[in-house]
Amino acid sequence: MRVLVIGGSGFLGRAVVEEALARGHEVTTFNRGRSGPDVPGVEAVRGDRESAADLERLVEGRSWDFVVDTSGYVPRVVGGSARALSGHAGTYAFVSTISALAGFPAQPATEDAPTWPCEPDAGPDDGNYGVLKAGCERAAEQGFDGNVLILQPGIILGPYEDVARLPWWLTRIARGGKVLAPGDPDAPLQFVDARDLAIFTLDQAERGTAGRFLVTGPVGQTTFGEWLAACKEATGSDAEFVWVDSTFLAEQGAGTFVELPLWGGPPSPDIGNFWTAPTERAQAAGLRVRPVAETVRDTWAWLREIPEERRNFGTNTAHGIAPEKEEAILAAWAARSE
Repeated sequence: MRVLVIGGSGFLGRAVVEEALARGHEVTTFNRGRSGPDVPGVEAVRGDRESAADLERLVEGRSWDFVVDTSGYVPRVVGGSARALSGHAGTYAFVSTISALAGFPAQPATEDAPTWPCEPDAGPDDGNYGVLKAGCERAAEQGFDGNVLILQPGIILGPYEDVARLPWWLTRIARGGKVLAPGDPDAPLQFVDARDLAIFTLDQAERGTAGRFLVTGPVGQTTFGEWLAACKEATGSDAEFVWVDSTFLAEQGAGTFVELPLWGGPPSPDIGNFWTAPTERAQAAGLRVRPVAETVRDTWAWLREIPEERRNFGTNTAHGIAPEKEEAILAAWAARSE
């Protein structure tokens, strides 16, 4: 089949391209050439999706069986791409986010839950990440004349991760010593490997599936303790985890999700449903997720080839707690426990 990937050189887009090529598809990528090198074997078209002229040049004389849009964050930009590609592809697969669901994670996630109100022509300053992704979904649905497939993933991890949640933990644990482990080791986690999301997306796009799917790991997939233990095993580290109470961490000014990646803070109704997204619809359609240890091991195999000083812990926001702050919190916790 003929496949167009908008993006296609970084993290999820790269996983989609590699999987599509492995299936024998003809793959075109459309990007500015800034996020990374092209995957060998693609037809790389350079251009800016915000430019109408670049979009016209992309579609001139070309057509595809389906499009996978992995890099849409602004509704009016996604709408421009969807309109330009109408008549040039049969299916438009848009990678959104579970954060597009209104009220989540205070409210449960379902495929039928309402999304945040956001106009399909909204600009970059008209909302936060989740709100704008909801507008992008509407822009794709209203702008593309054909099947529109909406993927709403939760946390995405795996090799080439550019948000750097798992890479930060792997790097920190590989250094060894006492490692601040946040909260409860039995706290649940749920995520999807980018490669499994790519497989599921391509499976559905090849079938011409329309509609929407929540895509993440099953409820009860793993715990924070099991996840960090997998990181320790993969790196061969001598790290000693010191589990620090979430309320104490909050009192010490520890930051959630970014400063301590994937830690949500003390239990709260505001985030009560973060790790309970149902995936039955996606599983019934063929979603399969690989073992947690495989994701961790493969990410370390990729990461260890990159010198530590060149590892990017977050494309837009630096992830990970500063060593001096970690040491201070561990010292305060030890003093409190004496």
